[in-house]
Amino acid sequence: MPYTQNLQNVVNHLFKSVEGQAAPNIYTILDAARDESIYKKIQEAGLADGCLYHGTKAVELAEVAPYFVSLKPDGHFTEWLFEKGWGNSWGIFLESSAAPDQLKRHFQKFLTVYDEDGNPLYFRFYDPRVLRVYMPTCNEEELEMIFGPVTRYCLENKDGGLNEFRCSDKFELIQNVMIL
Repeated sequence: MPYTQNLQNVVNHLFKSVEGQAAPNIYTILDAARDESIYKKIQEAGLADGCLYHGTKAVELAEVAPYFVSLKPDGHFTEWLFEKGWGNSWGIFLESSAAPDQLKRHFQKFLTVYDEDGNPLYFRFYDPRVLRVYMPTCNEEELEMIFGPVTRYCLENKDGGLNEFRCSDKFELIQNVMIL
């Protein structure tokens, strides 16, 4: 099924390449807790090894865990994701030239944060409703940490458009909004 024009614009923007360069490596982090079809589709596509949890937590929380997945512009999983998930806050998208294992380790560092009393809390940074509010509040050090090997983050906004976050060389946040 072909995308609507709006979704095609989002996909084109995500996978746009600079002339003379290879297409960018685009990934998603999906929140399986948002919809039961996410975990089922990840299982069907053989992508369960992308679970950001590891050990017993990965087994116990498999059906509601965050999953790191590589996307292809014309892939069946990508098509399914945009047709079913866009507008439902299923996850975030990112671009990076780093190896997938390096990226997965990078994101695992953010799954648990601690409050002022030292109590562990889950940080749902992979929820676009969380990241689009959190990112503009970050200082230089926090931006450097959250970006690490990531070139840009893209996520749906509350109006169905696309927010894109990049960092300048000085770790100043650059935000673009694409209205659909």
